[in-house]
Amino acid sequence: MPEPVPEIVQLQSIEAFQSAIRKSQSALVNMTRKGANTSVIEKRLHALVVCLHMLEYTWQKRDDQSYSNLEMIETRQVIQNLLVSLEGMKEKIVAGTPQYTLIERRIRAFQLAIQAMNNA
Repeated sequence: MPEPVPEIVQLQSIEAFQSAIRKSQSALVNMTRKGANTSVIEKRLHALVVCLHMLEYTWQKRDDQSYSNLEMIETRQVIQNLLVSLEGMKEKIVAGTPQYTLIERRIRAFQLAIQAMNNA
């Protein structure tokens, strides 16, 4: 059984996903306007939404988890790839700055989402 996640970490993780979703939605709109290929951002956006729902399902008992095994596998792969990028970015940012804190929280949120998917 996974160890309990403190309520403050749950809140920060949900907020991290909500922020990432908003940024991805904005990027999708801008890319669509420019006529750019949006398949990667659409895939990432879907993965972020799935992760948010998984955390809400796990911690807040919201809705039934209705994602297929294939969706969960694809989401896990996308999030794991994003984690690698975030960890690389974290190394380039000065500890104690707001950007560092943001990336730390996003990394933790992604790790918790993967854990939630593994336990679903």
